[in-house]
Amino acid sequence: MATQRNIIIGTAGHVDHGKSALIKILTGTQTDRLKEEQQRGISIDLGFASFDLPNGDHAGVIDVPGHEKFINNMLAGIGGIDLVLLVVDCNEGVMPQTHEHLQILNLLQIPRGIIVMTKVDLADPDWIDIVEEEIRDEVAETFLAKAPVCRVSSITGEGIPQLIDTIVATAADIPQRDSDGPMRLPIDRHFSVAGFGTVVTGTLLTGQVEVGDTVEVLPPGETVRIRDVQVHGKKQPLALCGQRVALNLAGLERDLLQRGCVIGTPGIFEQTSRLDARLTLLADAPRPIKFRDPVHFHLGTARVVGLVALLDRDQLEPGESALVQIHLDRPLVAHRQDRFIIRSYSPVTTIGGGLVIDPAPEKHKRFRPEVMKAIEELESGESSFLLQKLTELQCARVKELEQLSGMGRERITNHLEALQKEGKVQLLADQWLPSPLVRAFHNQLIERVALGHEQNPLLPGTLHATLKSRLPRQLSAKAFDQLLSTTDLQRVGEWVQKGGFVPQPSPEQQQQLSRIEAEYRNAGVQAKGRREMLDKLGLAEEALEEYLGYLFFNGVLIKLSEDTFFHRDSYHVAVTKLIDHFASHQSLTLGEYRDLLGSARKPVQALLEHFDDLKYTMRKGDTREAWKLPEPGAFSTPKG
Repeated sequence: MATQRNIIIGTAGHVDHGKSALIKILTGTQTDRLKEEQQRGISIDLGFASFDLPNGDHAGVIDVPGHEKFINNMLAGIGGIDLVLLVVDCNEGVMPQTHEHLQILNLLQIPRGIIVMTKVDLADPDWIDIVEEEIRDEVAETFLAKAPVCRVSSITGEGIPQLIDTIVATAADIPQRDSDGPMRLPIDRHFSVAGFGTVVTGTLLTGQVEVGDTVEVLPPGETVRIRDVQVHGKKQPLALCGQRVALNLAGLERDLLQRGCVIGTPGIFEQTSRLDARLTLLADAPRPIKFRDPVHFHLGTARVVGLVALLDRDQLEPGESALVQIHLDRPLVAHRQDRFIIRSYSPVTTIGGGLVIDPAPEKHKRFRPEVMKAIEELESGESSFLLQKLTELQCARVKELEQLSGMGRERITNHLEALQKEGKVQLLADQWLPSPLVRAFHNQLIERVALGHEQNPLLPGTLHATLKSRLPRQLSAKAFDQLLSTTDLQRVGEWVQKGGFVPQPSPEQQQQLSRIEAEYRNAGVQAKGRREMLDKLGLAEEALEEYLGYLFFNGVLIKLSEDTFFHRDSYHVAVTKLIDHFASHQSLTLGEYRDLLGSARKPVQALLEHFDDLKYTMRKGDTREAWKLPEPGAFSTPKG
């Protein structure tokens, strides 16, 4: 049994050409819901209907207003459709809003369309032929150039069965939306229902949503729970992409919402006040666009004012296309490959549109070849976009790329695996990196460890944490360790060294090492801190650091803290006294242990905290209790 497909059908065309009447005879729904619409006989806002197709597929229908005063409402509904019915009155033919709606549809690259000639019952057949020829001329350079034409009457029902068959046939070629992607629903209506609270409606563009899901509302950026889901007016546990959806949001005030907000998967979508785009100006635009000209910017259901920053020219002529950066007067949610419309600031008319290339770019300087090249590479395809974003970020998880691209995880992973086969990216743990960067990091680790051996020959290598800090902060610990495993370096405790490296002190250095060891052995459990030892030995701080590192690594000294070291013999005494104490006592205070050792407070505190870290003891308030004490004589000496 074939799976039911969900599609969104929209209308377009001049005012009073019969769009709402056509939807009513197709679906049985009167889409003019406002009192003013019914009184005036024209659509003012978006209308919605549900349409079960004969083949079992289901369509949500969006009826848009045709009057030029309500073009903003039309734009809020037309962006998410799969199939458009361009409605033209047989008696009037192509009119101004027919032309503007067609331009908008073409700029948005609506995938499929049908030309519907209405009111055939009122027109002479010969005249209808003439009007159809006129329509064909109008659409000749658009996506509707080869679209089927249906002649219908919403009064007599003539041609309606043929139109339904044509819708079914045309819809069969429409690719299904990305159900794997993050859930995204631009809000086109929001209202309150007594006893239920805030309800929003929109077309679910990608992903799916079910009752109980937690979603994010942008703006204002609040996370809320889905209390109830309706699909085409019926309660459902789950809504899929390609459906008209109403969501009841728990605990969100309606006043925080506006048309243009987006409901989405938490943590995926971000608002942007700047985006890079390919902008095309209509050939019949009244004038060129100059640098930083203001325009009305329409994306999804949102409408804001944008300033057009031309990057490689001072003005964009009618009919031309260019890469631009658009600065928005207030944030909206945008994703790569979203399509948008621009209308002139004054007088307001549609003048162009385009495609979002990067929804979160840096602010660009103009007339820079490297900037233009980078944007062109982003524009060239999904794989190129992911590769460049990885280069910018240096490393990223799939979720981060999902957030930047708007693509689903499976699609992103497929692209990354293809790039991996081409040798362009590598996966380290759960992070992806560009291959040249992995090679650079690989060489950097080897060079830094070799330099450490050269500069500090007594040390067993370079500290693991120091090496990690030299690479980007966002590189995870697991990814770093996997990177380290691709080298011939080896990790020994806290240190990373070249394979087989053994520190070899000179006779002079050995003499100093013996002095330091003797000082710590003689100090016993009353060993002073690093500063006191530095003054007593008369060594430079860097030299003492290297000597202490050597003795620590070789197990001669035990490091209790950055400041406190014990000789191993003294350490053995301290552990033995700890074990002996707990053989007959339930708890131990710092003062009691200090008296047992005959030491000072500072080294004893360092010892007890060290034992806590080893889980020998467990701190409870001001006392310690035995936890995982070693057997007497069976404990080992910690090494570096």
